[in-house]
Amino acid sequence: MMFLKYMSSAFLMGLMPAVAIAQCGGSFSAFKAELKADAVAQGIAPATADAFLSDVRQDNAVLRADRAQGVFQRPFIDFSRRLISQNRIDIGRAKARQYKSVFDRVERKYGVDRNVLLAFWAFETDYGAFQGDFNTANALVTLAHDCRRPELFRPQAIAAIELYSKGGFDPQRTTGAWAGEIGMVQMLPQDILTNGVDGDGDGAVRLKSSVPDALMSGGKMLQHLGWRSGEPWLQEVRIPPKMDWSLSGLNTTKTPSEWQAQGVRARQGQLANLPASLILPQGHKGPAFLAYPNFNVYFDWNQSFTYVLTAAYFATLLNGAQVYDAGAPDVGLGSDQMKALQHKLQSRGYDVGKIDGILGAGTRGAVQAEQKRLGLPSDAWPTQALLDQL
Repeated sequence: MMFLKYMSSAFLMGLMPAVAIAQCGGSFSAFKAELKADAVAQGIAPATADAFLSDVRQDNAVLRADRAQGVFQRPFIDFSRRLISQNRIDIGRAKARQYKSVFDRVERKYGVDRNVLLAFWAFETDYGAFQGDFNTANALVTLAHDCRRPELFRPQAIAAIELYSKGGFDPQRTTGAWAGEIGMVQMLPQDILTNGVDGDGDGAVRLKSSVPDALMSGGKMLQHLGWRSGEPWLQEVRIPPKMDWSLSGLNTTKTPSEWQAQGVRARQGQLANLPASLILPQGHKGPAFLAYPNFNVYFDWNQSFTYVLTAAYFATLLNGAQVYDAGAPDVGLGSDQMKALQHKLQSRGYDVGKIDGILGAGTRGAVQAEQKRLGLPSDAWPTQALLDQL
């Protein structure tokens, strides 16, 4: 099945032109008129904006999809096993052989490892097989009108109008994911305008039907986001039975020699000579990884920690890494328990974001701080013992 993103990527705010965000909600027809005014103010012809918006309709199925993303409540081990199958591995390796020349070009021009792109291609659309059937114009304008995240989607709706003005978008026929992403690697309109590449030389950027276009565009986007050529992104490690677990997490970075002094060892090969963070997705009794600078680029593609870690791990698996050692992590919290924990953390002054039962970055940081205060292993993995003490 097609894998949909948790939320629009953080890099949208960096790539999008400044847009005056009008009042969300209210009359949908009045909102479309405001959207047209913004598009015209950015240089789009009034007739073009009218032609794009004339048949756009509010799509309640998009809103339902936006609010029903329970898959992200799964812990890393369950989530990764759900997404990664031997069939997906086999198809990925076959695609690597089939499109070797395209991946060679991506690596030469943009410095992005082919396995990284293969992982995104697999998770976003099952290698192009399921690209979504939501009308993209309707999806983007619906989400821009909705008051949950208008600052993310309104500029994307205007970018779609610009893409239409350049002949790269059909408001009646262009389809994709519920959140407005288009094509085999699921790119938003602003991404296509900035990083779209005609990889097959036919004079057009066709991300839905051309594998070279999709892969070259994805590679350019990752380079644009700061991907560092020739560097690793993730490596599984072994950790000692006891260490200062508060050193784990993406906010702490150490050199290889400093990690080695803590007892951290590579499970395969040697630690890279790069600063790295220790990731314990299910605490100190579960899998352990070192995340290198390229790992942070993943969060500009998708903001879900579980998705990012799974995509990064899958890329290492395609690159020859062993299946990770799952260990025996402590039992985590269910959705209702996690929400209760988030409420307790919020009441103590922590910014955990939305109370959604998802172990995001804010919740992880708060958990780790409270574990340290209470004398528990401060590995950012919430357990019933922590909830009871709070």
